[in-house]
Amino acid sequence: MLDVRSLRKSFGGVRAIDDCTLAVKKSSITGLIGPNGAGKTTLFNVLTGFYKPDKGEVFFKGKRIDGLPPHEIFRRRICRTFQIPREFGTMTVLENLMVVPEGQGGERIWSAWFRPALVRRQEERIRGRALELLRLVNLLDLQDEYAANLSGGQKKLLELAKTMMADPELVFLDEPGAGVNRTLMRSLAETIRELRARKGVTFLIIEHDMDLVMSLCDPVIVMSEGRKLAEGEPAEIRSDARVLEAYLGGQYR
Repeated sequence: MLDVRSLRKSFGGVRAIDDCTLAVKKSSITGLIGPNGAGKTTLFNVLTGFYKPDKGEVFFKGKRIDGLPPHEIFRRRICRTFQIPREFGTMTVLENLMVVPEGQGGERIWSAWFRPALVRRQEERIRGRALELLRLVNLLDLQDEYAANLSGGQKKLLELAKTMMADPELVFLDEPGAGVNRTLMRSLAETIRELRARKGVTFLIIEHDMDLVMSLCDPVIVMSEGRKLAEGEPAEIRSDARVLEAYLGGQYR
C-alpha cells in the first residue's frame, strides 16, 4: 500500500532521514520503532505532507504522493495522529467527531437557509456514525463532556476516533500509548485490531512501549540514524543483535 524509496530530509547540517526505504502492506499493523532522534516523526511529517523531502519518492497505492500538501494527502484517505492530542477542547467529544467529514451541507449558508431538511438528514447520518465510533473506543458515555476534560488516555482514543471519521485507508499513529494507563492501553490496542478486522484499515505506528509493539504489531520496522535498520516479526526483532545494540538495550535478551 505504501512504498517509500530512498527518502532523504535534512535540517541544516542534520540529516534526519537518510536514504530511507521501506514498505507497508495493506491491512497490516506495522510498528515503527527506534531510539529518540532516529527520524521516525520526521518520516511521518514527510509522508503526510508537513515537510517536503529533499530526495526520494513515496507511493501510495501505486501513485506518487511525495511533495503533496497535507490536505491533498488527507483527500487520498491517509490520516495521522500526533504525539500530543489536538482535540477541540471547548467542544464536546461528540462535536469533535462531527466536524471531521468534509463537504457538509450545513457549512454552506444557502443550504442552511433553503435546504434545512437535507442538512438535518446529513447531520443525523454523521451523528450516528460518530456515536458508533465513540461506542467502539469506549467513549460513548462521555459524548457530552468537553474534550478538554478528558484524561490523556481518553484523548488518545478520541484522536483515533476522529481519524476514523474521515474513513481512512491508511492511518499513521504517533506514539498512541504515550501517557496512557494500562487499562486504556489494552482498550486502544483492541480498538486498532477491530478497525483493521472490520474496516480493513492499515496502520503504521510509532511507539516506544515495547510491550504494546510486540503484542500488537507485525511486522516491526526499526529505524536508526534516519534509515531502516531491520524489519521482521516481533520475535525476530527481539533477538536481532543490531536492534538490541541500537535501541532495546538488552531488555529482551
